[in-house]
Amino acid sequence: MSNKDVSVVLAHGAWADGSSWARVITALDAEGITAVAAPLPLTSLADDVAALNRTLDRVAGPVVLVGHAYAGAVIAETRSPRVKALVYVAALAPDESETVADVFYRLPPHPFAPKLAPDANGLIWLPESAFAAAFAQGARSEDLAVLAAVQRPISPACITVPVGRPLWKDVPSWFLVAEDDRMIAPETQRSMAARMQATVRSHPVDHTPIVTAPKLVTDIIREAVENVTEH
Repeated sequence: MSNKDVSVVLAHGAWADGSSWARVITALDAEGITAVAAPLPLTSLADDVAALNRTLDRVAGPVVLVGHAYAGAVIAETRSPRVKALVYVAALAPDESETVADVFYRLPPHPFAPKLAPDANGLIWLPESAFAAAFAQGARSEDLAVLAAVQRPISPACITVPVGRPLWKDVPSWFLVAEDDRMIAPETQRSMAARMQATVRSHPVDHTPIVTAPKLVTDIIREAVENVTEH
């Protein structure tokens, strides 16, 4: 089996959509690796898992499943036997019976992190200023404009529901720790990666390296893909 036989499915986090993976998708495509971005509605954890499973149904062969930020919780909830490895990119990895909010708020927020609250429709939007201040402080101005324009709000129902037995207990996992993350504390990322017994790659990048450091993200995904092909 070669790398081309493995499909990569990418799950975006809160305040993002599938376009946030654009540079990672093109880099993987250049290597002959098929990547598909799962469109998550961000309306509830169950809705997001269902959307991810629909995307998994569309791809062939063994799968490396990659989650950014909030989507770390989503990718661990799938039960597809074709998922052979998980990759966490500055992601949240609650354990069984924990909620996303439990791990997100474990440590005090960064001074530049935005204060988050639902709007009149019950949805949480990221203030536009927070994209440059905390979400992707390493991004170019044109990337920040796109990130703010395409953001999807997240429902509290995504982050307040206890998760089931996470898939990372049963398949190998990789974790890119973003040491300059202002949204999810790097210490929180390291502690989650340690309890997962993940293969850790730590880099001085912001919360959204899928946009600001796509080569580093592509490298760790390739590691996972090669591990699948070797086994």
